[in-house]
Amino acid sequence: MAKKIGILILIVIISIVLASIYGFLHNQISYSISTEYFTKFKFEQFWSIKYTLDFPRMSAGLIGIASTWWFGLILGLIIGIVGMVQTNSKIMWKSGIGAIFRTLGIAIGIGIVGILVGKLIISNLDANWNLPAELNDRKSFLTAGTMHNFSYLGGIIGLIYGIVYQLKIKKASA
Repeated sequence: MAKKIGILILIVIISIVLASIYGFLHNQISYSISTEYFTKFKFEQFWSIKYTLDFPRMSAGLIGIASTWWFGLILGLIIGIVGMVQTNSKIMWKSGIGAIFRTLGIAIGIGIVGILVGKLIISNLDANWNLPAELNDRKSFLTAGTMHNFSYLGGIIGLIYGIVYQLKIKKASA
């Protein structure tokens, strides 16, 4: 049982680190899609994170970390706790790491779908969105926002898939 608890802690730490890296890189991509998404929305939303116009990409990256580390914590706890059902620590480790990387892959994939949906559908809707005033590029702003929303959705779908993956491993090893 002590080994399983150690693996649970390690899974949580790895999930937090990977989620933070994902958030940093994700925001680099979305910053490239729409700088206004940050300068007119995210920088104001995350006022507690120090940012300057001299280093906007670093600020965007720090906001990405602040936006995702906690999601990694939740994912890691759930995946790690579900992994405790495995018959031994070796299978727990393998199923937990497999679930984490599957969750990450699904979040990335659905985030990419979010870019496409944002660019091809959402940004072309003539809806009365609650957007910041005086946007220069409304379509890019909406594309970046859609990417962000889809990435969270991808994390949730990935988590569900990761749980199912672990339970299938449990069933196969029984």
